Amino acid sequence: MGVSLPAVLAVDAGNSKTDVALLAPDGSVLATGRAGGFQPPRTGVAAAVDVLAEALASAGVCGDGGAGPVAEHVSACLANADFPVEERLLADEIARRGWGRATAVHNDTFALLRAGLPTGAAPRGVAVVCGAGINCVGMTPDGRTARFPAVGRISGDWGGGGGLAEEALWFAARAEDGRGAATELARALPARLGHASMASLIEALHLGEVPAGRRLELTPVLFEVAAAGDPVALSLVHRQADEVVAMAAVALGRLGLLDEEVPVVLGGGVLAARHALLDERIAAGLAERAPHARITHVTAPPVLGAALLGLDAVGAPAPVHGKLRAHFG
Repeated sequence: MGVSLPAVLAVDAGNSKTDVALLAPDGSVLATGRAGGFQPPRTGVAAAVDVLAEALASAGVCGDGGAGPVAEHVSACLANADFPVEERLLADEIARRGWGRATAVHNDTFALLRAGLPTGAAPRGVAVVCGAGINCVGMTPDGRTARFPAVGRISGDWGGGGGLAEEALWFAARAEDGRGAATELARALPARLGHASMASLIEALHLGEVPAGRRLELTPVLFEVAAAGDPVALSLVHRQADEVVAMAAVALGRLGLLDEEVPVVLGGGVLAARHALLDERIAAGLAERAPHARITHVTAPPVLGAALLGLDAVGAPAPVHGKLRAHFG
């Protein structure tokens, strides 16, 4: 490929962790590293990009920008890059660090999409990620994209692991005090976090006695209760499935792909867990709204998708992509 540097520095940065991988021109992985969460809305752009430097340092790669570029191309798929202006600000800051001769920034959902597309194929399809939150993107070989703001309730989002936990808590609280329908969630949720009642758990959550991250432990409980036939829990699982279907179908429609056989890639912690009730409802919904869609699940590390996008950018041939996929399984 005519490069003297490593071909690609791939970055996948999420709210809870940041992964980097340095790739040789033949697709070999030269180094990997990890650091903490990437949260520019909370820390600011420069401090958030400092986390990327920490991940580079953990990979044994100079991350201070003082030693010149470490790769021909930086492919960064970043959480919280939800609007073009955010992508530009982040790209400018990463470029300022001098890690690559060229820099491209994408929302991290594009990493999931690229990881789920066939080796050597031009990017064409839709991806829905349902992890702590929920998002959807789509792209076609001619460069068109479909995406959603995905910044919470103000942009119409519903669900994801965090959202499901909050909804489950709401229904459980109302069940225990009599305002709502009875549900096994009122017993199962506090029990998972070591409390005897919803009243006790609510107080502990309010006073900060339960770390915020532990709320995500409640999402698997919701699916367990739903699988046992609880109507309230089942209604939440169905609503989550319907949200996934709605996002995918709308994105396919925007790209004019509803009448074509096309991949719909599903990933993130909630979807990768392969809950039968959720999977079946999604399959049924897509069969109705997008009957030509082919569902595929991705469980490989998201940094794979960022790396594949980088290899696309430097014109790597299909065997190079294949070698990279083999490394990440």
